[in-house]
Amino acid sequence: MPPPGPPEGLPDPQPTSQKESEPAESSPESENIVEEPSAKEATEEPEVGATEVANEESDAIEESSEQPAAEEESGEPQVVEEPATESSAEESNEASTEEAEDAENTPEPDSGNDAPKPVISNRAKAAEKEVIKLSNEVHSLRKSLAGAADVIEDLETQPMPPAVLASDIVVPDHLVADIARLARQLDREQLVRANMGTISMLHPGMPGVMISTKDGTTLSRLNERGIVGGRLGQGAPQNAPSDWRVLEVLLAATSLETGGPAACIHMMGAYTTTASCEKDLILCSPIDEVGKKMLGKIVIVDTDDENPDDFLRQTAEALKMGGNKCVVIRGHGAYCVGADLDDAWANAAMLEHSMKIVLLARQANLKV
Repeated sequence: MPPPGPPEGLPDPQPTSQKESEPAESSPESENIVEEPSAKEATEEPEVGATEVANEESDAIEESSEQPAAEEESGEPQVVEEPATESSAEESNEASTEEAEDAENTPEPDSGNDAPKPVISNRAKAAEKEVIKLSNEVHSLRKSLAGAADVIEDLETQPMPPAVLASDIVVPDHLVADIARLARQLDREQLVRANMGTISMLHPGMPGVMISTKDGTTLSRLNERGIVGGRLGQGAPQNAPSDWRVLEVLLAATSLETGGPAACIHMMGAYTTTASCEKDLILCSPIDEVGKKMLGKIVIVDTDDENPDDFLRQTAEALKMGGNKCVVIRGHGAYCVGADLDDAWANAAMLEHSMKIVLLARQANLKV
C-alpha cells in the first residue's frame, strides 16, 4: 500500500489556478489572453493527471484526481465568467468610445448648404401653384373672350324687322340685317365714318327697285329706319342721299355687266381721298401686285355741279374703264361696285389698301 497523500503529479495544477487567478485580478488587457490558456490547461490537466495516476495506482490516483478535477471544474467557471463579463463591459465601453470618436471625426453637415434646399423646394411649389393659377386665368379669359365674340356676333346679326317703305316697297328682315352688319364692318375698317358714306343695292326680290341708306344716317348704328327705297328712273325718294342719281347710274351699269344683281358702296377712305386730291392726276395706279391684279388702273373724275348730266356720263365711262370695279371722285372718296354687298366691300377695301401703299412709298421716297 502506498502511503496516503496526494499523488506526485497533482501539485502542478494548483499553481496554474493561482496563475490564472492572478492575471484575472491584474490589468484587464490580459484577460482575453488569460482565458485561452486557462481553458487549455483545464482540458490538458485532467489528461496529464489521468496518465500519471494510471502508471502508479489506479484507486488512489482516481480519488485524488477526481477531487482536484472537481475543484478545478468548480473554480473554472469563476475564473472564466469574470473575464467574460469584464470583457463584454470593456467591449461595450470600447464600442461606445469608438462611436464617440467616429462622431467626433465625422464632419458636421454644413447647415449653410442644407438650408437652401427647403427654400428651393418651397419656391418650386410656389411657382407650380402660380403656373396653375395663371393657366386657369388664361382658360377663363379665353372662355370670356369666346363669350364676348358670341355676344358681338349676336349683336351684329341681331334680327331686325323688315323695312316697309313708300310705294309698297318692303325690304326683308334678313336684307336689313346684312346691310346693318356691313355698315358696322365698314366703320371698323374706317372706310366710312359716322354719317359719311352710302350703301346701296338693287332690290333682289323686286326688279327695278333700288334701296339705299338714308342721307345723314349713322352707319355704325344702322337699323330698318335708316333705309330708303325707290324705283329706278322715278326720282329720288324722301330722305334719299344727295348722290342718289350717281348711285342709280352706277347700279344700272353694274347690272348690265352682272346680268341682274348689283351693289354699290360710296366709301370715304382717308388714303383714297388723299391720293385723289393731287392736281392733274387722272389715275389711281396701285403699285402693289395684288392691287394691280385685282383693280388695275382707277380713273379719277372731277365733280361738275354746273353740268350734272355730263358728270354722270363721265362717271359711268370711268367705271367701265376701271374694270367695273371702282371710280374715284376727286376729293370725294370712291364708288366701289360689285354683284353683291360683299363684292363691293372687297373692292373698296382693296382700293384703300393700295392707296395707302402708294402714299407710304411717296413718303419714304421710294423709286417705284
